[in-house]
Amino acid sequence: MDKLYWLDQIKLQDRSHVGEKAFYLSKIIQRGYPLVPGFVLSSAVFQKFLASLNSTSALVADLPYCSLHLDVANWRQLQQVASRLRQEIMTGTVSPQLVNQILDAGREWESSYLILRPSLGLSPIKPGLGNTSGLLDAVFCRCNEEAIALALKHTWSQLFRARSLLYWRRAGVNLQQINLAVLVQPVENAIASGILHADSSLWTIQATQGLGLALSQGDILPDFYYIQPETGVVIDRHLGNKMFAYGFKNFATVDSPKLTFTADHPDIVTYVLPEAQQKQYCLSEEYLQQVITLGNQLVSEIGSDFTIKWTISEKTPDPHLYLTQVSSPQSPTANLHFIKGLGASGGRVKARATVITDVENKPEQIEKGVILVVPSITPDWLPLLQDVGGIITEQGGLTSHGAILARELGIPAVVNAVDATVLIPNSELLLMDGHRGEVYRIRGEQPPEAETQPNLPPSPHPFNSDLPMISTELLVNLSQPRLIEQVQSFPVDGVGLLRSELMLLNILEGKHPQSWVVSGRQGELLEKWSEQILLFARAFAPRPIFYRSLDWRSHELPSSSGENSPLGNRGTFSYVCNPAVFELELRALANVQKAGYSNINLLLPFVRSVAEFTFCRDKVQQAGLTQVPQFQLWIMAEVPSVLFLLPEYVKAGVEGISIGTNDLTQLLLGVDREQGQITTVLNERHPALMGAIAQLIQMAKTAGIPCSICGQAPAIYPEIIDQLVQWGITSISVEPDSVKQTYQAIARAEQRLILAAARNQLKDL
Repeated sequence: MDKLYWLDQIKLQDRSHVGEKAFYLSKIIQRGYPLVPGFVLSSAVFQKFLASLNSTSALVADLPYCSLHLDVANWRQLQQVASRLRQEIMTGTVSPQLVNQILDAGREWESSYLILRPSLGLSPIKPGLGNTSGLLDAVFCRCNEEAIALALKHTWSQLFRARSLLYWRRAGVNLQQINLAVLVQPVENAIASGILHADSSLWTIQATQGLGLALSQGDILPDFYYIQPETGVVIDRHLGNKMFAYGFKNFATVDSPKLTFTADHPDIVTYVLPEAQQKQYCLSEEYLQQVITLGNQLVSEIGSDFTIKWTISEKTPDPHLYLTQVSSPQSPTANLHFIKGLGASGGRVKARATVITDVENKPEQIEKGVILVVPSITPDWLPLLQDVGGIITEQGGLTSHGAILARELGIPAVVNAVDATVLIPNSELLLMDGHRGEVYRIRGEQPPEAETQPNLPPSPHPFNSDLPMISTELLVNLSQPRLIEQVQSFPVDGVGLLRSELMLLNILEGKHPQSWVVSGRQGELLEKWSEQILLFARAFAPRPIFYRSLDWRSHELPSSSGENSPLGNRGTFSYVCNPAVFELELRALANVQKAGYSNINLLLPFVRSVAEFTFCRDKVQQAGLTQVPQFQLWIMAEVPSVLFLLPEYVKAGVEGISIGTNDLTQLLLGVDREQGQITTVLNERHPALMGAIAQLIQMAKTAGIPCSICGQAPAIYPEIIDQLVQWGITSISVEPDSVKQTYQAIARAEQRLILAAARNQLKDL
């Protein structure tokens, strides 16, 4: 039988076996503080499991003692090795005796659910191990044999993620030095959860309804309470934006619709809070005072500078306040101060901050490798972002311009980090995680050279060699020539969205195209423009490229003046008002055709009326583009009027549509994609938006034209791909880093349709 280390009995000599997190929590619970009980599966249990793996692979056979001398600069090898190791772990068998030990403890706790928290240590112990946030995640599971075994393997397998292997190699740590223990605790539904940040000058409490997932994942804007440390008096408070909360499936709430949260926690549901509850602070005065009192008690124990995570259990009839995590100057994570936003572009980076508060006055250049902290980002920032190490914005959602630019450039990014420019001093050393949306101010450490683990760049072969066949076309969104070499070998059918405005910003020298025309430099611009498009046409030929013509909002244009409108003279309407730039753009496309490339098609953006389309169609014909038989003229389906006018557009000559979910969501639901909190609820999964997409696909089928989708929806919410395929979408276009998951999702969706059809046939026999 494997030994279990109970939290309230862990001793100093057990430290290397239980990991730093569990060891520190044991000190807290042994001092009488209200901590959820639990026990630790030591690192020896993990090593024993690894040794039991029955594999003929040389890579796996010696795993407990192997250093894995990887070339971490070889991303393809790194991903392949990581995937193979994790697959071996997930197919292994956990000792039934171990599972039964955990199950028996869970039953004693009378808990339906458990949480497994990784607890890392190094042998020998190395101070400062706290900078590993984001490498290993907690795992929830039901309290039954099958779920426990699966959750254990999932927890252990995270040690061999590509980003984890890369981190340890760059930290100069061999795998044999890493002790991975697992802290097992019961977990219940919560009335409220949150974080208390304490220092000698001010305490800040963040609180949200339900489980702490809503806060840790950045899905809501929490309630904020500001406390004077000396007196414990609440000196200010701000009501958050808490439209929904998380709870386990057995959670019962009156008249609250539930949505199953399937991404990482299949037993957890999202429930919408009643409007009256949204307008209330989630902590009653009684519970607020309990959190403050607990903080005051900790001051006498561990000093005035600490951070705690807490939860108020929903257990009836006696709800109870529990600590779930404590960090102090004596803890491994003492030098980290936490800030939360939305993870918009994956990757981790440790570097100094460059804080810019006035977005109207952009600097001429930004130091290479820094983390840029700014209120918001518009497309004309692109030339300044090429060499930054990371991006943090106070505003914006997952489809905001800052998020899109970061993904285009492969830069880690966190958006909607409220008050980031206030909370983060210039030149502060930061550790940010673009996957989890977490930012840490690192105190007491000299800023080193920038240390970056970027969003993993596209691999030439991101899949196994035996790819399942798919009928739905998979396309890729691009704008940056520097990604061409990596992406052109992807198993994609072409480029579904070539964003011209982002591509063009690299050559505009900060000037609007119109100023080039007015100053007589249109010939020079035409040559540069043609060369840029030619790079993509040549790389992907004969695969089609759908080039979207310029679509800037007025306030985003370089060197522009005038109205500052969220819509402005967008899309084809701007061509009608001032056709000179559009005509030059069409000449650039014609030059590419004359160079022998027939794979370029034109996608017109933000079309509001048939008259606008007809104007553009005539210009396209005058430029000679339609003389190439393969050329197609499509429109973006992103203005809601297309839902009523599509048959008229087809009569006028539209040969295909591409659904732009980013703008269609804004205009149908009345939200601004630059507002991160509201778009976490009012997003592409909204019934109105899904209904509109279904209608557009059906109308396109009726009209006999192809229908693609190129917004962020399939990448952010891959669960909707099943519906898209079932409705008959002809192609799906996503960012490079989403190609793999989208390919797999399409294959699964098509296979399910085939199986369903086969079963129906069997029923008829």
